[in-house]
Amino acid sequence: MSSVSPKLPSVNVSEHGKVRYLHLGTVWVQGSMLLNKPNDIELDYVQRMQAWLLFHDADEVEGMHAMQFGLGAAALTKNCHQVLKIRTTAIELNPQVIAACRTWFELGADDALLNVVLGDAAEVAAHEHWQGQVDVLHVDLYDDEAAAPVLDDPAFYADCRRLLTSRGAMLVNLFGRSSSYERSLGHIRQAFGADAIWAFKPTREGNTVVLALRTPQFPAEDVLQARAAAIHKHWRLPAPQWLRMFKPVSP
Repeated sequence: MSSVSPKLPSVNVSEHGKVRYLHLGTVWVQGSMLLNKPNDIELDYVQRMQAWLLFHDADEVEGMHAMQFGLGAAALTKNCHQVLKIRTTAIELNPQVIAACRTWFELGADDALLNVVLGDAAEVAAHEHWQGQVDVLHVDLYDDEAAAPVLDDPAFYADCRRLLTSRGAMLVNLFGRSSSYERSLGHIRQAFGADAIWAFKPTREGNTVVLALRTPQFPAEDVLQARAAAIHKHWRLPAPQWLRMFKPVSP
C-alpha cells in the first residue's frame, strides 16, 4: 500500500509465528508473507485480488501483463511474477517500501518479466505510456492509517480503465465503513459502467474486493466452476471458495 503524502511514512516489519508483516509506522498491517512459502499469498483479501483469473481459461494467462498500484509486501507482485509467471509491473511511491520488499519479503531483482517502478500511481494511470497494455490492474492504495483509499474518484478510475486491454480487469481493495464502500463503488461504476462490476462479500477484517471489467462478461456457472478448479490446481489459490461470495453487482 502506498501514500501520496509529501512526507512518506516510515516502514517497519514484525513477525508472528510463520508470518512476517509490513507496517507503515503504525499497527495497521500493510502486507504479509508466509515465511516458508514466500510466493504464496497469505491474506484472504489479497488472494481475492487474483479473481480476474476466473474470466480466463488457464492456457490464456501466459503472456498477460499484471500491474500493481501499491506494492505492499509484494504479495501480488511475487505471485504474478513467480507463480503465474507473467509480465509484472509494480508502481510504488515510497522507496522505503521497495527496499523493505527487497530485503525482508523476498522480492527479487527486476528481470525480463519484472519491473518495480518508483512512481506515483495517479501520474502513471494518467500517462499514455501504458494505455491499452495492462491485462490486470491491482489497486491497493492506502496511507499509514488505512482509513480510506488515497486515490478514489471517477477520474482516477477512468484513467485506470484506459490502461486495460479489451479483456482486462481492475481489482480494488476497499476497506472501511459501508458508506465509504458505497461511495467508492459509485465512482468505479461511473468509470466502468454499471454492468461491468463484480464484488466479493467483505472479509472478516472488513476488506471488500471489487472487480471492474474493461468489457463486461457474465460467464456461465459451469464455466466459472471449471476455471475455479483449474486455478486451484495450477496456482494453489482457493478459487472454488470464491464462487460462494463473488457475484455481479446489481446496476
